[in-house]
Amino acid sequence: SNPLYYAGNLYLNNELVTDLIIPDSITSIGGSAFSGCDSLTSITIPDSVTSIGAGAFLNCTSLKSVTIPDSVTSIGGSAFSGCDSLTSITIPDSVTTIGNYAFRNCSSLISITIPDSVTSIGNYAFYDCTSLKSVTIGKGVTSIGDDAFSFCNSLTSVYITDIAAWCNISFSSGVSNPLYYAGNLYLNNELVT
Repeated sequence: SNPLYYAGNLYLNNELVTDLIIPDSITSIGGSAFSGCDSLTSITIPDSVTSIGAGAFLNCTSLKSVTIPDSVTSIGGSAFSGCDSLTSITIPDSVTTIGNYAFRNCSSLISITIPDSVTSIGNYAFYDCTSLKSVTIGKGVTSIGDDAFSFCNSLTSVYITDIAAWCNISFSSGVSNPLYYAGNLYLNNELVT
């Protein structure tokens, strides 16, 4: 539905948008709003935004870094899927759910910290994040969906702060668990042996 899917380049007042600054009046970023916007390299999201819709930044292949403000409570399905230049993303303590496919194919992402506020990580959320080396899982997570960490072949370390919380996570499959590839579990930064 979005012409950016094919066009790739978005112009605002005849100027190519590369560094997107979303105004303070916006409370939500709609589904597929910037899907396929290849020219986009950075995003500034204001504190007024509470939700990022499904596919909002899908296949924004030049996007390198994103800081999500503390006001956001949900990251929609496929919100950043296919952002293969994305090297870092900050998820705030306000987020409670990470949708299906949210960061699928973010092949340049090196590390991710899931805050304690997050209770569920969706199916295929980090699928094929082939450069991902470390994951920190907050103690609020109770479920991780199908294939959430499939093909995260570079994973070496999983960090947690609460062993009881870790034991209570419902993993949908073996590759829902980042330990499937990482092998090393750290509790309060100490290797569990």
